[in-house]
Amino acid sequence: MPALEEVKVKSALQGLPCCSRNGCFGECSRLRKGLLWLSVTKWHCLLYAGLHGFQKKKLKVSPELKSSVFDDCRKEEEWKIILLDDYTTKLLSLCCKMTDLLAEGITVVENVYKTREPVPHMKAIYFITPTKKSVDGLIDDFITKSSSRYKAAYVYFTDFCPDNLFNKIKSSCAKSIRRCKEINISFFPYESQVFTLNVPDAFYRCYSPTLEKTKDKDAVMQVMAEQIVTLCATLDENPGVRYKSGPSDKASKLAQLVEKSLENYYKTDEKSQIKAKTHSQLIIIDRGFDPVSTVLHELTFQAMAYDLLPIENDTYKYKTEGPAGKEREAILEEDDELWVKIRHKHIADVIEEIPKLLKEVSSERKATEGKLSISALAQLMKKMPHYRKEISRQVVHLNLAEDCMSKFKSNIERLCKTEQDLALGTDAEGQKVKDSMRVLLPVLLNKSHESYDKIRAILLYIFSTNGTTQENLDKLIQNVQIESDSDMIRNWKYLDVPVLSSSAAQQHKHRRRDRSSEETYQLSRWTPIIKDVMEDAIENKLDSKDWPYCSQCPPTWNGSGAVSARQKPKASYQDERKSSARLIIFVIGGITYSEMRSAYEVSQVYKSCEVVIGSTHILTPKRLLDEVKSLSKPKDMVCIKDE
Repeated sequence: MPALEEVKVKSALQGLPCCSRNGCFGECSRLRKGLLWLSVTKWHCLLYAGLHGFQKKKLKVSPELKSSVFDDCRKEEEWKIILLDDYTTKLLSLCCKMTDLLAEGITVVENVYKTREPVPHMKAIYFITPTKKSVDGLIDDFITKSSSRYKAAYVYFTDFCPDNLFNKIKSSCAKSIRRCKEINISFFPYESQVFTLNVPDAFYRCYSPTLEKTKDKDAVMQVMAEQIVTLCATLDENPGVRYKSGPSDKASKLAQLVEKSLENYYKTDEKSQIKAKTHSQLIIIDRGFDPVSTVLHELTFQAMAYDLLPIENDTYKYKTEGPAGKEREAILEEDDELWVKIRHKHIADVIEEIPKLLKEVSSERKATEGKLSISALAQLMKKMPHYRKEISRQVVHLNLAEDCMSKFKSNIERLCKTEQDLALGTDAEGQKVKDSMRVLLPVLLNKSHESYDKIRAILLYIFSTNGTTQENLDKLIQNVQIESDSDMIRNWKYLDVPVLSSSAAQQHKHRRRDRSSEETYQLSRWTPIIKDVMEDAIENKLDSKDWPYCSQCPPTWNGSGAVSARQKPKASYQDERKSSARLIIFVIGGITYSEMRSAYEVSQVYKSCEVVIGSTHILTPKRLLDEVKSLSKPKDMVCIKDE
C-alpha cells in the first residue's frame, strides 16, 4: 500500500476512540477496509516474516508490530495482560516466545474462554478470532463498569468481524474498548516457506461422500479461499490463479473462489479499481493429483523422522545414554540452525555429518583448553554456553538419526526397494518392472511387516497399475487380513484415484521430467510430482489446457515471448519477471514433508523465484490413511485430530 494512502487512512482514523468504523462502533465500510490494510502492513512482519522475504528462521516479533499493536497501550514501566483463544494461542506460539512478549511489557498470558481473577488496574490486549465464543469471553470481562476485570481493552481480531458480533460488542462494552482492529491473518506460518490453514476437518468435508448433498463442502471451500487471500495480502501479492484440471472439480471451484475473493479484497476505492495482478502465480492442486508421494517411505531426515517416530507437535522425546538415562524432549524448529541445515538431507548423509560436527566442537574446545593463559580461560568461559548449546543440539539430532536408522534396519530397508520399483515402474538398473504383483508379494508374505506398511505397498501397486480388478483387490485384502482397514484402500476412489481398473478410470498423469542425470540413492529414486510442477511453472512449461487460469494472465506469464514495442526487450522483461516472481502452491487435503522439501530445493536452484507451499494441514502416511478410512463414516462418528 502506498505511503500516501497510509497517511490518508491514519488521518481518517484520528478521533475515532474505539475502532475502525465511524464514531464509536458506527458503520463505515471504507474506513474499516482502510484499517484492515494498515493492520496487515504492520502485522505481516511478525506473522509472516519468514515468508515475506523468505528469511531462513522462524517468525519473530518485529519493530513494526510493536508500533502497531503493543505501542497502542504503551506507557513506561506499565505491564499488560494478553488474552488469547485457542486459535491465536497456536498462531502466536508459532511466531514468538514468552521472552519476546515480556520485552513488550506482557506479564500474563490468559485464555479468554476461562474464568479469571480480575486485575482492574491493568490493561488487557485481546488477540482473538471473531467468533461468538471469543466475543462472549470479551464481553463477560466488561459486563458492568464496577465489575470490569481489567482497566481497558485493546481488541485485535484475526479476521473480519461479522456485523452481528460487532453490534453485540457495541451494545455491551463499547466504553471499555480503547482500540478495535481487524488484522486479517487466517493462516499459520509453519516454516519459512510453508503455511497451513489449520482446518483439520477439511479433508473429511471435501472428500467424504456422506457430505455430498450438504452445504459443508461449499462452506469449507469458502473458508479456505478467504484464508488463502489473507496469505496473498500478507505477501502483498495479487497472483494469477490457476489450477489442475481433472475429474474432480474441487481445484477449479476453490480457484474460482480465491480469484473472486482476491478481486473483492483488492478493490481500493468507490470506483472499484482493482490492484493489478503481480508477476506471481498461485497454483491450486487436488490431493489425488499425486497419491504416490503420500504413502512412500521417505529417507530424507525430516520426512523419515515424522513418518517412523512418534513425534507430536514437533516434539521429539528421547532418553539420555547410561543405565539411569533420563527422558528428554526437544522441539524440532527453525530456531535450531542445525535442524534447518540437515532436515532435507538423506539419512545416510546425516548419519555421516553429525559425528563430524561433534568432533569439530570437541577438538575446538580442547585446543582452547590447552592454552593456560588467563585470557584464554576467560575466552573459554565465555564460549562454554555456546559449546553446551551446540553439543546439546548435535546430541538430539544424533539420537533422532539413530532412532530413524534403528527402525530402518529392522524392517523399512526391505520395503524401500519394493516401494521404489512400484512407484517408478523400473528397478534400480532402469529395467522396466514387468510383473508388479511379483514385486509386491514378498512384502505381503513377510510377517514382520506391520499392517500399515502392507497397506502402503498395496496402494503403490494399485497406483502403479492404474487400478486393479475387484477380484484381485478382495484377495489382497483377505490374504493380508486387513478387512477392518480395507477402507484405507477402497476410499481412495473419493479422491478420484482409480482403485478398480476400467476404461473410465484412466488417470491423466503429469508428464515427468527426466532426472536420469541426477545423483540419487537407489532407495530414494522417486521425486514428488509437485516438484516437476514447480519447475515447469517457473520455466513456463505448464500446458494451459491442463493448468488453466481463472483470470487473464499478464504477458510475463505467457510462453509465446511476444512483447509489444512499448514494453521492454524480451531478455530484460524476462529478467524482471524472474526477479520479482513468487510461486505459491496450495494443495487441497494436506501436503507431505517431501513436498515441503521440494519447495526449498526448487527455490535453491531457481534463486530468482521464491516458492511457497501450503495446504489445509501437514500429512504423515499414517495420518492420511486414517483420514482416508474415515471418509465413508458418518460425520458424528469421525474423530478429527488437530495438527
